[in-house]
Amino acid sequence: MAEQQLIWYFDFVSPYSYLQFAGYPGLFRQPGVELRPVLFAGLLDHWGQKGPAEIAPKRLHTYRQVLWQARSRGVPMKCPPAHPFNPIQVLRLAIALGCTADAVQAIFDFIWREGRSVGDEWHALVERLGIADADARIAAPAVKEHLKKNGDEAIRAGVFGVPTFLVGTELFWGVDSTPMLLAWLADRRLFDSPEWRAIEHLPAAAQRKTV
Repeated sequence: MAEQQLIWYFDFVSPYSYLQFAGYPGLFRQPGVELRPVLFAGLLDHWGQKGPAEIAPKRLHTYRQVLWQARSRGVPMKCPPAHPFNPIQVLRLAIALGCTADAVQAIFDFIWREGRSVGDEWHALVERLGIADADARIAAPAVKEHLKKNGDEAIRAGVFGVPTFLVGTELFWGVDSTPMLLAWLADRRLFDSPEWRAIEHLPAAAQRKTV
């Protein structure tokens, strides 16, 4: 995979991002894979969507589904004390730490493996990571701008949710798209058949009216 650049857009607030990262650990440590934190809320605002936890009937379903998926995949998982939470601090922290796989894993594990609060237990997290000046680092203008740039670039690429892999111009959204991503990486002609090409130009027969 060394010759293939894979960009992974994710947010720590997303349990599906954790499921993908924890469920396919080897994938994220391959050469050519770049981890890019983005603010999920920014994507939602841009595309005019609501997050799963913002839709009352979908909220419980989402938590049940992610726990079920974790158990079925053999991924340890425990929900944090409250969700959604504000992920700005940990997104900037990952950037300040260079977005290494080790740093990202440590943050994900704190939130979704141990079920801890990044707001109430911020000092415990940064102590684990061995950072004495975490607050100063995440307040640096360059770190803030880096996070904003990630979001702007994701939107320009058409990223609408997390987690999403971007390879060239191809997007693979969601943990359940990982097998499709791996199949496409093994055979770049996967989407070249007439059936696949036809859906790229599939017209809409009706559109929902907005008030």
